Amino acid sequence: MLRFLTAGESHGQTLVAILEGMPAGLAIDFEQITQDLRRRQGGYGRGQRMAIESDRADFIAGLRRGRTTGAPIALLIANKDWKNWQLTMHVEPEPPEGATGANRAAVVRPRPGHADLAGGLKYEHDDLRDVLERASARETAARVAVGAIARQLLTSVGIEVVSHVTGIGEVVLPDDPPIAFLTAAAIAVDSPLHCADPRAETAMIAAIDRAREAGDTMGGSFEVIARGVPAGLGSHVQWDRRLDGRLAQALMSIPAIKAVGIGLGVEAARRPGSRVHDEIVTRADGAADASALARPSNRAGGLEGGVTNGEELRVSAFMKPISTLMKPLRSVDLTTLEDAPAAIERSDVCAVPAAAVVGEAVVCFVLAQALLERCGGDSMRQLQSHFAEINAHITRRLTRRRAAVRTS
Repeated sequence: MLRFLTAGESHGQTLVAILEGMPAGLAIDFEQITQDLRRRQGGYGRGQRMAIESDRADFIAGLRRGRTTGAPIALLIANKDWKNWQLTMHVEPEPPEGATGANRAAVVRPRPGHADLAGGLKYEHDDLRDVLERASARETAARVAVGAIARQLLTSVGIEVVSHVTGIGEVVLPDDPPIAFLTAAAIAVDSPLHCADPRAETAMIAAIDRAREAGDTMGGSFEVIARGVPAGLGSHVQWDRRLDGRLAQALMSIPAIKAVGIGLGVEAARRPGSRVHDEIVTRADGAADASALARPSNRAGGLEGGVTNGEELRVSAFMKPISTLMKPLRSVDLTTLEDAPAAIERSDVCAVPAAAVVGEAVVCFVLAQALLERCGGDSMRQLQSHFAEINAHITRRLTRRRAAVRTS
């Protein structure tokens, strides 16, 4: 069973992640993990915090000589901004000697759209910083590090995962034709919004600039595409084993994500069945030793009945605008219950490209979970052997063979 936990606050000393269930023998590419963390920090519309942090995952357990041992993996991601927050965020009853930074006042004016009020009421906090520090999207850096390890497990069996931004505000890419996997994979790393359409990206940047000038924020959407996903991951036999539901939960757990779509997503509700379901046909070429089946379309996004069907996996997520506005919305001071503007915390104008990287990470993790459930194995050798055997069986079942020629 592959699972992970994270700990840490946005302005605390460090973020922590523990990943359990990774097979032994996976060689870890540390630079690839750093690159994924760096991608999460990029994108047009990010705030000043990204100029301070330079995230790197320091592994402290579960690896030996660059390979997983099968034991739980523990990693830390230091917060470089900690030096400016020690007097506010110290864990001891009193500030330790030499603590630095400002001693900030309690946060008592909740931001509409954030966890501030709901979390404060649930945990009975007077200072809402006890809520916002953990509810902050800063925690997703730990998820990206975990997802980067899961990505390397997937890569070992030929599964690749990419993402691309499909919309910012009202500037949205058309659904048809879908962006090809190779097109998304070819987007330059330094692309401002990681959008496959340069003209649309220019319009998206202009929308972000207008929001910044107005003291407002912008949301948007992104798609995650996985190629090489075999048929048979997930299950239809229980509600909590359906892979579409598990992917939706993982993506919805990313801060500010408000909706998730598989394949066509909500568009499937607008069309008749004849324009939604992917037909199953025999290949016209009739070649020997080739799959006898073909799918002319992939509107289901590679998932039918909660199970992968061998087509590309396509999942979309939709992000609301960031909750902190430089021209704050109306709120209430919880100490007096009088009207007051919402609190202002250092924040982004738009973080959709970063959310897309987090989306990749959580999709990688859920796929890695499903892969291990399907194929099993406590070591990489066992996993890869089982994976090859299962897929060879499917290939044989769906391969057209020439009928034996009878001779007298």
